[in-house]
Amino acid sequence: MTLTIGMTGTATRIVKEEETAKVVKSGSLPVLATPVLSALMEEAACDALKDGLTGDETTVGGFIGLTHKAPTLPGKRITATATVTDVKGKKISFHITAHDEAGEIGEAEHTRFVVLAGPFMDKAKARK
Repeated sequence: MTLTIGMTGTATRIVKEEETAKVVKSGSLPVLATPVLSALMEEAACDALKDGLTGDETTVGGFIGLTHKAPTLPGKRITATATVTDVKGKKISFHITAHDEAGEIGEAEHTRFVVLAGPFMDKAKARK
């Protein structure tokens, strides 16, 4: 594992009807759902780490504090950019911003943890 402050990653998508608050039931309006924005932000964070992980290493999300600042309609492109702000052992912190074609739509503080995929999944399967 070679993870450093300043690593960046991005994720982009075109908002689909099925990603609206009305459809995912996180609200009643046909605009980008906050849970979908959150997932895009986590995707950007994972992208930032892709070249720093080795072998069976992966990361899991532990926290996201998100402010959804502006609505986005279906058909619009959204992009999230994640920057590593701190690395303490297996704990990685990020600042993430998101934009659509009109400007900033959100920002978040996010924490991920490095885990070994095999043992992590074994532990998940053992939970009954």
